Amino acid sequence: MTADKIKIKRLAFHEWLFISLFLLLLTAGLAWMNGLGRLDQTLYDRFMQANSHPARDDIIIVAIDDYSLAELGKWPWPRLRHAELIKQLTAAKPRAIGLDILFAESENLPSDALQNGDTSLAAALAASNVVVLPLVSESAGKGLSPARPVPLLADAARLLGHIHLELDKDGVARSVFLREGMSGEWWPHFALAMRDIGAAPEVRPDQSIPGARLPETARLAAAAPDAWQRDYQMYIPYYGSSGHFTSIPYVAVLRGEVAPEFFRNKYVLVGSTAIGMADSFTTPVSTNEGAISGIEINANILASLLDGRAILFAPAWQTILYSLLPVALALLTYLLFSPRIGLIVTAALIGTMLASSYVAMLCGYWLPPAAALVALMIAYPLWSWRRLEAAIRYLGEEFILLDQEPHLLPELSAEIDAQAAKPIQDTLEQHIDAMRTAARRVRDLRQFISDNVNSLPDATLVTTVDGNVLLCNPAAMLYFASIGYPKVQDAMLPYLFAKMNAPQATDDMFNTSFSWWNLLDMQHTASMAKGIEIVDPKGRDLLVKSAPCYSGSRELTGWIVSIVDISPIRSAERSRDETLHFISHDMRAPQASILALLELQQDPQTALPQAEFLARIEKASRITLGLADNFVQLARAESQDYRLEDMDFHDVLLDASDEMWGLAKDKNIRIVTKIPDGDYPVRVDRGLMTRVLTNLLSNAIKYSPRDTTISCSLCYEAGIADAHVICVISDQGYGIARADQSRLFQRFQRFKINEQPKNDGVGLGMVFVKTVIERHHGQIDFSSIPNEGTTFQIKLPAFSV
Repeated sequence: MTADKIKIKRLAFHEWLFISLFLLLLTAGLAWMNGLGRLDQTLYDRFMQANSHPARDDIIIVAIDDYSLAELGKWPWPRLRHAELIKQLTAAKPRAIGLDILFAESENLPSDALQNGDTSLAAALAASNVVVLPLVSESAGKGLSPARPVPLLADAARLLGHIHLELDKDGVARSVFLREGMSGEWWPHFALAMRDIGAAPEVRPDQSIPGARLPETARLAAAAPDAWQRDYQMYIPYYGSSGHFTSIPYVAVLRGEVAPEFFRNKYVLVGSTAIGMADSFTTPVSTNEGAISGIEINANILASLLDGRAILFAPAWQTILYSLLPVALALLTYLLFSPRIGLIVTAALIGTMLASSYVAMLCGYWLPPAAALVALMIAYPLWSWRRLEAAIRYLGEEFILLDQEPHLLPELSAEIDAQAAKPIQDTLEQHIDAMRTAARRVRDLRQFISDNVNSLPDATLVTTVDGNVLLCNPAAMLYFASIGYPKVQDAMLPYLFAKMNAPQATDDMFNTSFSWWNLLDMQHTASMAKGIEIVDPKGRDLLVKSAPCYSGSRELTGWIVSIVDISPIRSAERSRDETLHFISHDMRAPQASILALLELQQDPQTALPQAEFLARIEKASRITLGLADNFVQLARAESQDYRLEDMDFHDVLLDASDEMWGLAKDKNIRIVTKIPDGDYPVRVDRGLMTRVLTNLLSNAIKYSPRDTTISCSLCYEAGIADAHVICVISDQGYGIARADQSRLFQRFQRFKINEQPKNDGVGLGMVFVKTVIERHHGQIDFSSIPNEGTTFQIKLPAFSV
């Protein structure tokens, strides 16, 4: 590792260490304060709204609602009416009755009143023995004091319970103290008193009070005689918003419209829900209603007490650990992994924190996530900023050094003049200008290299030291796509050659078995520079070369691999060898026969009759002429000079059949043409195409027995995008053996089956046919059955004006 890399890594680690300490201390400080107030409270409220529970069916609210006020008159109502309600509810035998109405003063009776309301209500309360009355604290100028019901009613009630709620700084009622009092006298909460009345006799209420106890020091400090004391703080697990619990109008119960069995063994809360009259509070589950009446909040508290549900707040040390863990994990990810993975992990940790906090609330435990969320939200931007700052500083220094080096490519004079005309610049402007110049030069150099690589006719690859392909030109992409590797970029070089045959060693360049990893081996550099010949899956001859790339400090940085298609060279060599063989054998044999005949004819004893001598000379000459003509025609077919004309293929076929009529007549072979009426427009070289058809007809005649038929047909095939003219020539000849059919269109191939008489031929005719057809962008196919015949089909593009 170079000194620059060590320096960069050391700076990056110092930056990470500084940011990590800062964020961890920030997170611990925020978590020690048990969250961030409003943000945690907002999440708490949203989680609470999503965590609703069905209302208990044994809690009934008798509501002093707008309907009851309209039916019974304005408030306050006579206490005789409340006494009557208590009597009716008592007759139904409920578990407990909570009368959430303040009776802090005696009732003012008119002079003609027949009954005392307080006395009647006290009697009803005493007879019921399950009624809880509320009390509140009031300020008389010397601190808080309890505001009890009038003594007559307070003595008649089973229990007194306070109805205070703890409001947070945002005015939302999230918790309640289940016990409050002063001067050593304690009162349970209104809902707790109802639960205790309805509890089984063997359950001791003082042993089942949920909620968090105040620290001992706080309780001792609050034990002053004139101090209002509170204990057992419980965060309310709300069951739902307004209207969640069953509610019955006050007037309906008073008039007996509700069956007594409806209240049996249930907890009945009597209180106000009328608009403008009820004591309403904002709660975490308040939605569009804005506030929930106090009696409904008491119903939620009572339900949670009966179900044994409560939300406990995690202590500070647990919140600190809970918040530090994801932040530390995110910071470790930033150090060890890429920025993209860091961003993904950060987003995943934020989601995990929200999900875990919600799951904890479902289990009755509140873990404030805001401290960790805030730290995670600023951690990634902060770390990215510091990384970017360090990168810009380092790149600025490097670009200034790079700007001082000579440029490899010529620069435009306008750029040089503009550089010289610049005024004095500060450090930032110098860095930016150096970066701009260096970036432009790098782009120019890259473009220069890219243009040179792309312009190379041969497939060229640039790889890393271990063979990963970094750059490839279009020729390389086209070549590897043709053998089944459409994606070359980022591929491993040896795997791209996996389907190719290993080269045959022609010297001692491979002491052991060959491996494609040798392309990347410094020990085989000399051999690979010369190149190795291979054959690819499509039968093409290739020459593969590789050469190492070095950096400015002569360190190996990669490899350049080139693939040269030498198939035309090898094909030309094979053609040359075949031609030499043709000249040395096929062309030489008839000439040697002529010379031998001339020598024999000079000796009277061996001289042939004049007619036979001339016939043999003619035969050998015609064989030589035919060979030369076939060779010339094939050379013309392979040339670039085609004289294309627009014509009807019907005429070409008739010309060929007329030309072969005489040869067919000698063997009593009929040539039958089946051409439907219509046009068969093509664009062809008439002479070459006629020669194609005469070659096919000539072969059909030569390789068919006497007294057979050759059929020629034409058809026009129209497709969606193009059209074709199809010519079919069928014979009833000897056919071609299956083993020879794959070599039909190869040079100098001649075939014969047992029943077939010998025919003179060179083996260039079918090569000529295939070459001409393909040069006209057509196709030729055949099918052959030995001793039954052969059928050739030519498919040419139809020409349309």
